[in-house]
Amino acid sequence: MRINEIFYSIQGEGVLAGMPSVFVRTSGCNLRCVWCDTPDTSWSPRGRNISVQQIVQRVGAYPARHVVLTGGEPLLQPEAADLAAALRAASLHLTVETAGTIFVPLAMDLLSLSPKLSHSTPHHRAAGRHAAAHERLRLNIPAMRQLLQQAPARQIKFVVQSPADMPEIFQLLQQLGHTQPSEVLLMAEGIDPDPAQLQWMAEQCMKTGFRLSPRLHTQIWGDQRGK
Repeated sequence: MRINEIFYSIQGEGVLAGMPSVFVRTSGCNLRCVWCDTPDTSWSPRGRNISVQQIVQRVGAYPARHVVLTGGEPLLQPEAADLAAALRAASLHLTVETAGTIFVPLAMDLLSLSPKLSHSTPHHRAAGRHAAAHERLRLNIPAMRQLLQQAPARQIKFVVQSPADMPEIFQLLQQLGHTQPSEVLLMAEGIDPDPAQLQWMAEQCMKTGFRLSPRLHTQIWGDQRGK
C-alpha cells in the first residue's frame, strides 16, 4: 500500500474524540478540497509502499487498541480490504475515514463518512482541471449508501463554513436516508475557528440533535505533521 505516514496520537474528531489511536494514513486522493489539511496526500501526494504485514507490525508496536485508516482516500488502495481484515484479526478496533466517493466492501468497527460540500471545490485559478474533477466526483450517493449499510456503527461528518451550508447538509442526508441525528457531526474548518462560528454550530446541533465535533489534535498540536 502507498502509505504517507503511520503515527500514534489521540483521535481528535468525532464520537471517539480523545481516544489514543494509531493512524495509518494512505497517500493519494481523487478529490482536491480547497481547504485540505493533508495536501501531501492529495495535491502533492507522497509516500512509500509498505506491505499489509509490515503495516500491521508497525501498528502493533504502539500501546493502542484503536486504529484509524485514513488518507487521502484510503479506499483507493487496492489492499484496503486486506489491511482492514488483518487489523481486525489482530483484535484492533478499526475506524475507516472516507469521503465516500467509491464503495469497497471491507470490515470495520466504525465508518467515518465525510461527504464534501460544495464549498470544498477549488475554484481558484491555480486549481485548473482539478476543480471540474472534484465537483464531478465529490458526491457519490449510491457508494455512500452502500458504505453506510455495511458499517456496524457510523458517523457522518461535515466540515462547515457558515449557516448557508445547512440546506445542503439536510438535502444530502435526505438522499442518504435512514440516518439518526446523533450520527451526524458538524465540524468547523481550520485550526482556530471563530467562537461565533462555534456558537451558531452549537445552536444548530441543539435544534437538530446533531453533534458538534471538536478538533482536539489541532487545539493541542496545530497543523503539525504526525499529530
